[in-house]
Formats: sequence, structure tokens, C-alpha cells
Amino acid sequence: MDKSKILVVDDESRMRKLVRDFLVKNNYEVVEAADGQQALDLFFEKNNIDLVILDVMMPKVDGWQVCREIRAYSKVPIIMLTAKSDERDELLGFELGVDEYISKPFSPKILVARVEAILRRTGQAAEMIVEAGGIRLDKQAHSVTVGEKPIDLSYKEFELLAYFMENKGIALSREKILNSVWNYDYFGDARTIDTHVKKLRSKMGDKGELIKTIWGMGYKFEVE
Repeated sequence: MDKSKILVVDDESRMRKLVRDFLVKNNYEVVEAADGQQALDLFFEKNNIDLVILDVMMPKVDGWQVCREIRAYSKVPIIMLTAKSDERDELLGFELGVDEYISKPFSPKILVARVEAILRRTGQAAEMIVEAGGIRLDKQAHSVTVGEKPIDLSYKEFELLAYFMENKGIALSREKILNSVWNYDYFGDARTIDTHVKKLRSKMGDKGELIKTIWGMGYKFEVE
């Protein structure tokens, strides 16, 4: 089985080495970039990157712009690294389609665990179609149609909708959603989920109403 290829982008060579060493130890292939422009060149040149670990603050082209340009062509999972803990930065990251957001300093073991979780879910996209309420979700093709109209979802929005539809009619707490969809113990606040649900509902149009808010608890996907 081919190793998953990960692009690590950080202008600090020591940080790249730390991340690379832990990933290689866990049987991943690593490609490194020291700035945003080099990252974009490598990403489009290689054309087989399975996941991107991306620092925010970099010379030439910053992480936000790298993310925008990758997202214009690809839904490859992106983990964003930042020295800041500003909530606005985190929300911007999710709006741009970032799948995970990790503040420095962080545990390399936790980073590897999150990489493994994302790639495991990506690789286990079974030949399975979920349908409910006029929504058709194809896990193998990673596509969603509402009625006859396809909708474009980020990786995390797709995972969230799949989880809702597979648990149709069940009240889901924010904690349960985080542990199941994000697949790690999350110590931030629930606005991470709320931000994703808001964007997901907007993209689903009238069908967004199928995702019901359960005040003080979480959400439920309910088809009348």
C-alpha cells in the first residue's frame, strides 16, 4: 500500500523537522515547503498530496492565501497551524475550508493523531449512498445533491452532513458531534460546530431546515 503523502508548510526549519520526523516515524511520506509560494508550486506540481499541514504566518504568500488557492481547485484536507489564538483567525480558517486548526505550541503526537483520523475517514469512504429528505449523499464520489442540484461542500461540511443523515432522528450533543466528526477530544468551545452548521444550512437552501437546533444541547437531522 502506498504511503500517504503530506505537504508540510512552515518557514521555521526546526518546526518542519519536528513535524516531519513524527510523520515519517508513523509511515507517512513528507514533502516540505519553506514559504507559501513554494507550497503552491509543490502542491500543483506533485498533484498527489493527500493532506496539507499549513502555517499561517509565512513570507511571500501567507497561509490564508495558500488555503484560498488550494481550495479553488481541491478539497484536500488542510490542517492550519498558528501561533495566534485569536478566535477571528480560527473562524476565518473554517470559512476558508480548513479542516483542523491547531495553535502553537502543540503536541506532535496529537497532530499525528489528527492526521491519522482525517486520512482514515478519507480512505474509508465506502461505496455507500445515504438518502433522506430529498438529499442524496454519495460517500465514494464525495458528492451531495439536493433534489437534482449538486451542492459544493468542504471536507468537514460533508462529514458533518453524513453524520447527521446517518443518525437521522437522533438528538446529538455538540460533544458527541465533535468526538465523532472531528474524531478527537476537543477542548475549545462549541462555536466550531455552530459555524460549520450555519454554513452547511446556507448551502443546503430550504433543506437546511432539516437540521434542527436543540437548544442547550446540539442538533438533530429530522425528516417529517
